[in-house]
Amino acid sequence: MRQLWLIFCQAVTVAVAALFVISTLKPDWLRPAPATSIVTIREAQGEAGSPATAVRESYADAAARSMPAVVHVFTSKEVASPRHPLWDDPLFRHFFGEPQGAPSQRSSGLGSGVIVSPDGFVLTNNHVIEAADEIEILLNDGRRFPARLVGRDPETDLAVLKIDQATDLPTIAFAAGDALHVGDVVLAIGNPFGVGQTVTMGIVSALGRTQLGISTFENYIQTDAAINPGNSGGALVDSRGNLVGINTAIYSRSGGSLGIGFAIPVSLARNVLEQIVASGEVTRGWLGVEIQELTPELAESFGLPLASGALISGVLRGSPAERGGIRPGDIITRVDGTPVRSAKEVLATVAESAPGGRSVFGVQRNGREFDLTVEIGRRPVPGTPR
Repeated sequence: MRQLWLIFCQAVTVAVAALFVISTLKPDWLRPAPATSIVTIREAQGEAGSPATAVRESYADAAARSMPAVVHVFTSKEVASPRHPLWDDPLFRHFFGEPQGAPSQRSSGLGSGVIVSPDGFVLTNNHVIEAADEIEILLNDGRRFPARLVGRDPETDLAVLKIDQATDLPTIAFAAGDALHVGDVVLAIGNPFGVGQTVTMGIVSALGRTQLGISTFENYIQTDAAINPGNSGGALVDSRGNLVGINTAIYSRSGGSLGIGFAIPVSLARNVLEQIVASGEVTRGWLGVEIQELTPELAESFGLPLASGALISGVLRGSPAERGGIRPGDIITRVDGTPVRSAKEVLATVAESAPGGRSVFGVQRNGREFDLTVEIGRRPVPGTPR
């Protein structure tokens, strides 16, 4: 028995020594054979034949260029608290007296904005800051500043804010007004639901959307980039990071994004911005008429060969239109020689005209066509008497 034990110990010692020698001199002998794949996989290659670890389709550069200029807009206002119904009971007031002052509480809101100049002008939506008595701007780098309202334009749902205390502000580059096409890739940047700065991607679904009931002057970019509450006033940028629109509204039955969002084009936003910075308000031409689309049925009833033009359904007393001879039932077919295709075109053309200037309107009345020269008035600010 002792002899068998000695033989076993010697065998183990020799095996351990052999394993030590092999692991030192030939470690490859101890590695398991690589498993053979049952599927032939082709690895992606870069332009020079190397693995494409750094080659990717990305919009990181566009986002990096534009994100610093997109800010969070926090608003607050003081609102009256609901009055308890017991205060309306005369018996209750007899024993407890009249309430001393109306209780109030502060209501807060959030949205987004875009820094458009180094001296602190910020574009946002009017509905973001409407009725706010305190406005605070949070920059992407974490800095916070109070902001003041420079001016607003409810008819395009735009507003301009000013940061007075900040320096070294990042700004965004404006794209050319006619540079956008249906199918272009766009990024929507903002602060949806207050979760923090967020970038979503989509394409331009349509251009020139009107008759949405969002504002008076509508010429919206439609996109399927996700836009949610809190994105309002944020930037819509192209694949190079240039500003192409201000995110404004969504079509949704649930309150969340359904892939139908709308942005104000940069050309319109720029015009409003420059007017507000220069004078604190937006000045537009005004005709003083109620106008509607000329449908094929109306065109047939008026004996017109084509349903092209705009029908005057009403004229305000003392308005530029009345002084210029325009009457209810007239059909506007041309403005300054340019054929009119819709009522929206007439509204937009007149709005772009300088108050005090004169425009020539081609009018059809009772089968006759003639021209009327009208001095354009100044469009009243919404909510003020004419």
